[in-house]
Amino acid sequence: MSTRKHPHGKLLYAQSGGVTAVINATASAVISEARAHHLDVLAARNGILGVLNDDLIDTAALSSADVRALLHTPGGAFGSCRLKLKSLTEDRDKYLQLLETFKKHDVRYFLYNGGNDSADTALKVSALAAEFDYPLVCIGVPKTIDNDLAVTDSCPGFGSAAKYTAVSVLECALDVAAMAETSTRVFVYEVMGRHAGWLAAAAGLAGSKEGDAPHLILFPEVAYDEAAFLARVDAFVQANGYCVVVASEGIRTAEGSFVADAGGGMDAFGHTQLGGVAPYLAGRVQAALKHKVHWAMPDYMQRSGRHLASETDLAHARAVGRKAVRYALKGLNSTMPVIHRVRDVPYRWTVRPAPLAEIANAEKKMPADFIREDGYGITEAARKYLQPLIRGEAYPPYGRHGLPKYLKLNLD
Repeated sequence: MSTRKHPHGKLLYAQSGGVTAVINATASAVISEARAHHLDVLAARNGILGVLNDDLIDTAALSSADVRALLHTPGGAFGSCRLKLKSLTEDRDKYLQLLETFKKHDVRYFLYNGGNDSADTALKVSALAAEFDYPLVCIGVPKTIDNDLAVTDSCPGFGSAAKYTAVSVLECALDVAAMAETSTRVFVYEVMGRHAGWLAAAAGLAGSKEGDAPHLILFPEVAYDEAAFLARVDAFVQANGYCVVVASEGIRTAEGSFVADAGGGMDAFGHTQLGGVAPYLAGRVQAALKHKVHWAMPDYMQRSGRHLASETDLAHARAVGRKAVRYALKGLNSTMPVIHRVRDVPYRWTVRPAPLAEIANAEKKMPADFIREDGYGITEAARKYLQPLIRGEAYPPYGRHGLPKYLKLNLD
C-alpha cells in the first residue's frame, strides 16, 4: 500500500448515535476507498467528542486484515456518542473548537456517519467552514436502525435489525404456540422506534398468511387505544389459544403522550427517554384479561446482532462508505450518499447524492398504505418494500470455540 500523502489534506471519519450491526462495514469501506486514493484517514474517538477533544486515531495503524475484519464486526469500532450540538450561535465555542481541530490536522474532508441529528451537525459544520473560508467538504453518511432518514429508500443498519426482529418474532411465536395450553397465552415483544414504525413493521414479515404471528402490531403512527387493544388480544386468545404482540417503544395515546414515558427523562439529544412499553402492556393484559403474559425487550440486541445480518444491508453499508469518499473527493459538499431503489422484483438499487439540507432533522414515517386498515398489521405494499431489505445472509467467521471472531481494536 502506498503511503504517499494526498495533496489536499486528510479525511476525518466519525461515528454517531446508536451503532448498528453494519456501521463498521461502512467504516471499513471508507478506509479502503480512501487508501485506494492515497488519502490519509483519521477517526474520531467517540464520535464528535473526539473532534471536540482533539482525540483522533490514525487509521494508518490498522492492518489490511483489521480493515477487512471491520466488515463483520458489530458495534462502533472507534466509539460513538449521543451529543447534539445546538445552533451555530448557541454552541459557537464548540463549533470553533471543531474548526481548530480540522485546521490542526489538515482535515479537508469530514464524513459523519449517523442519523438525522448527525446530518444536521455536518450541515452546520459545513456552514461554519464556509464562514471562515476554510476548505472543508462535509459528507453525511447514513445509518440508523430506525429507517427514518428522509430521501433515502432505506438506511444502512435497518435491514439487519429488521431481519433480527422478524426472525426473533417467528421463533418466539413457535415457542408460545407450543406452550399456550398450560402456560403463556400472550407474548409482547418491544422494538425500537420513537416516531416511525419501520422496525415494528418488519416483525410482520414473520407471518405469511392470516392467523400467523405477530397477531397485533402497535405502530407509533397509529394512536394507542387501550380498550380496543385489550379486546383484540382477548379475541385472538379465545380463537387461537394465544396472541403475539409487537409494540414500538414510541406508541402514543390519542392525546399524544408516550405510553412508555419513563418519567419524563431526556436523552443527550433532548428526546424523551423511552423503553418499557412491553412490561406496561403485559401488565395491562394480566390485570384486565387474567391471561398469563411474557414480554421481551431486545434493546441493544436488535441493533448489534451481526450473526443475523442481512446481506442486502451489508452491501448498502459498504456502498455508502465508498461513495462518501468519492463524493468528498469530487467536492460534493453538504451531501449524503443515499440508497435509490430501482425496482422491487428483482430487487435493484443504486447510490445517489442528496443534499443534507433535505435530510437534516427531517423524519420519514411509515406511509399510510403500509399499515393495514385496522391499524394492527402491515399491507402487501409494506411487505414488498421490506422483504428485499432482509434478504440474504452475511454470517461472520466463527472460531473453534463456537463464537464469532469479532475485531476489537487496541486504540490506546
